[in-house]
Amino acid sequence: MVKRVAVLSDIHGVLPAVEAVLAEPDVRGADLIVLAGDIACGPQPAAVLDLLTGLGDRAVWIRGNADRELVEYRRGLRDSIPDPIGPSAARGLREDQVDLLERLPTSFTLPVEGLGTVLFCHATPRDDEEVLLVDSPLERWAQAFASVGSEVTTVVCGHTHMPFTRLAAGRLVVNPGSIGMPYGRPGAHWALLGPDVQLRRTLLDVPSARARIAMDSSFEHAAEWADYCLNARCSEDEALKIFGRSTGPSRP
Repeated sequence: MVKRVAVLSDIHGVLPAVEAVLAEPDVRGADLIVLAGDIACGPQPAAVLDLLTGLGDRAVWIRGNADRELVEYRRGLRDSIPDPIGPSAARGLREDQVDLLERLPTSFTLPVEGLGTVLFCHATPRDDEEVLLVDSPLERWAQAFASVGSEVTTVVCGHTHMPFTRLAAGRLVVNPGSIGMPYGRPGAHWALLGPDVQLRRTLLDVPSARARIAMDSSFEHAAEWADYCLNARCSEDEALKIFGRSTGPSRP
């Protein structure tokens, strides 16, 4: 059983944000770091993957919908990506990095002290694009968890970029929020598990991070992208209204 797990989700290829979170004492001291999907689709994809690969066995990787789309684009299985930065991110990956993303599992189960058996996934256990929110009806949570074993007492998921905890379908649900594309308020959001759940936020020097991204990225609109995302210009109200229209799989 693992005592402390740091959960980093929806990094979206933002190197300054993930560097800042990895420097947090509680992340450095965690027994395990779970990367809960949508890791590379952003302005600095190759550098982010190189950094995270350096964590070695301390990291458990989960593939998100945006990671899947990068692989599909590079493999010629699709000719477009919903996120405008996606094609640039896909082209910025080395072939070994595409192979890495392709091999990633869609979920991972681990016993964590104080929380029992924890299932980690990107969106929901059954679909990497399904949108479930803090106020989604309980029947939708029950449907999404229908295939999850009774031994699982906690489910950790990302995808919607907004941190929350709630009880649903007899389980504790944790969303750590987003490292690189926060909605609602600036900062790199993450979670620390064991023996309880702590939702954390690491503040960034946004002007410096924006300038660095603009300098390093091959995406032609990188500066504007960084300004919008790192300043969390998408409010939680806007995000909830957009996501709330979905009754099934969708994409943030």
